[in-house]
Amino acid sequence: MAVERIGVHESTAIDFPFEVFADEFADLDPALVPIRDDPGAGADPASCDAFVTFTHQPQLLDADPEWIHTTLAGVEAFPLDEYESRDVVLTNSTGLHGDSVGDTALGLMLLLARRLHDFVANQQQHRWAFPDWDEGFTLPGERVCVVGLGTVGSAVAKRCSALEMDVAGVQRSDDSVAGVDEQFHPDDLSAAIADARFVVLCVPLTDATERLLGAAAFETMRDDAYLVNVARGEVVDQDALVDALRDETIAGAALDVFEEEPLPEDSPLWDFDDVVVTPHAAVANRDFYLDVADLVRENLQRLEAGEEPDNRVV
Repeated sequence: MAVERIGVHESTAIDFPFEVFADEFADLDPALVPIRDDPGAGADPASCDAFVTFTHQPQLLDADPEWIHTTLAGVEAFPLDEYESRDVVLTNSTGLHGDSVGDTALGLMLLLARRLHDFVANQQQHRWAFPDWDEGFTLPGERVCVVGLGTVGSAVAKRCSALEMDVAGVQRSDDSVAGVDEQFHPDDLSAAIADARFVVLCVPLTDATERLLGAAAFETMRDDAYLVNVARGEVVDQDALVDALRDETIAGAALDVFEEEPLPEDSPLWDFDDVVVTPHAAVANRDFYLDVADLVRENLQRLEAGEEPDNRVV
């Protein structure tokens, strides 16, 4: 496969500017050109052999490229059958978000445990208020259940273990994962989450994981437990979560992902005292463009050599 011109779709601007990404390829032969939805504002997609994009863009596929790379890890929004039928290689960015999402998940747990969200809210009101004596707690010794032990889940488990938390993990494989003290199969999810102070979701969205946590799971969790979701919004039955929060079946949640994004202004999730809402930003990382550039560069070389690319989806 000979790639002479790579189009970078404007949707990648959510992760990084085109200019900084293009600078990383200044020493290579393939030219990087911006592709914009406004006709005439960017390069013609038909002139490109390959693309880098954030989301699926039908016009890129219609340009009959050899290869498309998405800066996303999840590809549930991509029509994989169509990519396969058109013989277009699709690669994704799975494996690049471990540190950023791992840091975020740990930060959210610390925020809830140390009541930092209360302090920030109080600051907005110029209110000096010490928490009740039994509100704050520390993470060492607390049990966390990490559901999904891929790149992100493993990073979360490693960080929790370093803070001397009791780490349970859920995955289909029997392979051991560093930092995980006790491992469960997904069929034993109820047992895995029953004793956890934190349940951290790190699974991809699939038919098997859609609405993985619903009313029954929340009833199983401790009433002082917190849900942390850095996976996908659809992994949780959001209505059941609202009911569990309203009924104090669980203590609270830290949510980076939602069934509908942006989270609608009238969602009750905005208004719970012990719910932290972040805008699907767990992956935010100023150096992400370097990681994507390294992966694209490596796969460019692999494809030109007739080798299998890393992170191939189709």
